[in-house]
Amino acid sequence: MKKTVGIGMLALVFIQACSQSTSSLTKHSATNIMKSESAPIAKRVDHLMEIHDHQRNDPYYWLRDDSREDPEMLAYLNAENNYTQTKLAHTQTLQNILFKEMTSRLEPNDASVPVLDKGYWYSSIFQQGKDYRIIVRQKGSLAAPKEVLIDQNIRAQGHDYYNLGDRKVSPNQKLLAIAEDTVSRRLYNIRIKDIASDTYYPEVLSNASANIVWANDNKTLFYVKKDPETLLPYQVYRHTLGTSPEQDVLVYQEDDNTFYTYIYKTRSDNFIAIGLSSTMNSETLLLDAEHPTQAPKTLLARSKDHLYRADHINDYFYIHTNKNALNGKIVRVHQSKIGDITQWQTVLKHNDDTLIQDLDLFDNFFTTNERINGLEKLRIRDYQGNLVQEISFTDEAYSSYLSNNPDPTSEKIRYYYSSMTTPNSVFEYDTNTQKSTLLKQDKVLGVFDPSDYQSKRILITARDGAKIPVSLVYRKSLFSHNATNPMLVYGYGSYGSTNDPSFSISRLSLLDRGFVYAIAHIRGSKMLGEKWYEDGKKLTKMNSFTDFIDVTKGLIAQQYADPNKVYASGRSAGGLLMGAVVNMAPELYHGVLAGVPFVDVVTTMLDETIPLTTGEYDEWGNPNDKQFYDYMLSYSPYDQVSRQAYPNMLVTTGLHDSQVQYYEPAKWVAKLRAMKTDDNLLLLDTDMEVGHGGKSGRYKSFLDIAKQYSFILSLAGVDK
Repeated sequence: MKKTVGIGMLALVFIQACSQSTSSLTKHSATNIMKSESAPIAKRVDHLMEIHDHQRNDPYYWLRDDSREDPEMLAYLNAENNYTQTKLAHTQTLQNILFKEMTSRLEPNDASVPVLDKGYWYSSIFQQGKDYRIIVRQKGSLAAPKEVLIDQNIRAQGHDYYNLGDRKVSPNQKLLAIAEDTVSRRLYNIRIKDIASDTYYPEVLSNASANIVWANDNKTLFYVKKDPETLLPYQVYRHTLGTSPEQDVLVYQEDDNTFYTYIYKTRSDNFIAIGLSSTMNSETLLLDAEHPTQAPKTLLARSKDHLYRADHINDYFYIHTNKNALNGKIVRVHQSKIGDITQWQTVLKHNDDTLIQDLDLFDNFFTTNERINGLEKLRIRDYQGNLVQEISFTDEAYSSYLSNNPDPTSEKIRYYYSSMTTPNSVFEYDTNTQKSTLLKQDKVLGVFDPSDYQSKRILITARDGAKIPVSLVYRKSLFSHNATNPMLVYGYGSYGSTNDPSFSISRLSLLDRGFVYAIAHIRGSKMLGEKWYEDGKKLTKMNSFTDFIDVTKGLIAQQYADPNKVYASGRSAGGLLMGAVVNMAPELYHGVLAGVPFVDVVTTMLDETIPLTTGEYDEWGNPNDKQFYDYMLSYSPYDQVSRQAYPNMLVTTGLHDSQVQYYEPAKWVAKLRAMKTDDNLLLLDTDMEVGHGGKSGRYKSFLDIAKQYSFILSLAGVDK
């Protein structure tokens, strides 16, 4: 399940090259992989771009085709795929072993912990051999018969990709609204089902985001439409059950294309909130859920560098805000006094050492997820802000967050817990007894004992003195602290997104083959608070890249890895990280996995027609400003490719990617192939059926992981 988010995630969801001789990278040649001279060579077509009196030539710009139908472009991608398949042919047996190994650890018939909501127990079921969940409910009791709300396996039939983005049951429990994506572009179609008759209403609400909210009249549905070109969610519509979508009413339109639009229902069920957010600004409008045709009212107008998110209970709005509070604070305002910030009353003060990440309201208390020194704590407070209870943990490195708690009258709190050695677990904490009860822990089938593995958290000093947290895990019996283990270092470091250490069934396949796995919690995340994020964005973005390099060097120096068998991995903005570090320090890595990498930073951020561009100026900067243009250009992986040796690289993308367009990694590989001076592997693997998230489905997703792991395992000399 996804973490619920506070103001820190409102932005949504996103160098100077060092020369290196070929001879110095001899140790990183792909000695165990057959060489071939048949790599595709992309044609060059001059494409000049000029701004700020500076001209760039992008000879591979022709690979961009927004229709995704150009025969020459498709032929090139298919040629790259064929080349990749040929070069990885010798790993096919290993891929099959890994896929079978990973999927065999899954509980074939699995079910989520039932959640009580308005008289029904809701849960989801995996059936053996099927890729998608079946959503069911039971009325009143867990002994009642299961009623199938939606079988995603049936809905996915006939589609290469399927994603159920959201599902909402109407207040009277008779209708189900679902948002489905069958293209992998995050453009959803919303359908409405009559649960009793198991039939769908004829209307289809298209080009929508996954957001769905019911009004309290059980016939009015709110949803958000996206711009079909930029995919920016910007229009809130009101739909009446049983009517044509052409009759839907536009409730609100956001005309500032740096803002994202989303909707949600407050904890009290009294209001429907329209959330408007950019990276550093936000605003909330409110609709009366009992009178959905009334015009929205503004909770508090947007202002520069003010992020907030509001919820409502017991006649008060509780607001998680960064107003004069870098790490956040909690305030409240009576529902009769919205719009006036002078009426705000502080409930939980700002603390320089504590990042408030999440807020959940109950009738008699509220809960927060707070991060202190990089570690998460779940705290229960009264409505005067006093700390009443705290749920604490003993692992050095872990992930914990509030779970689905739909009933505000409950005295019990559900939460998730996981560590790099502890499978995902659901607990229930009783505020009366102050005890946690384990409701479910994911089973790992086969031979698995958590005590066989060691998880730890260390600090590595960066070049400017900053202490970078690193989470590590390895199999005890296969680890030798004398620089003999292969190691995979993972990083992201953007948008304030923090990759807390958690359990991975697939990762066991690396650990059981002697790998050390490390997560570098570099600047650009919020591992050490909001300042940690601020120090890794815009004009401080270079810190993210140098942190990752310094962590790698530090781990090698502390003999966690064989320096000849160090690998790196990152996806999306983490793919940008990979692109930057291989330009800056290619000699450190034997192989790199770059997934859906955001590598053509300058060109993309200058093009407002590309999804996510305008909404992310506060993350990367606006290159129409020369200061930001020059800074971006200094690290943009595509622009900084140089004539030097590069590590072995597997670059993956999806033709239908809506977040990082397929042509960014395609152009990057074409340029690398033309300029690199080594004979190491450079592979581009484009999935022609999917988008940013890769394959859908419980089992199919492991195919990609098996391929990527087989690539680095083969480089490390492991073929079993």
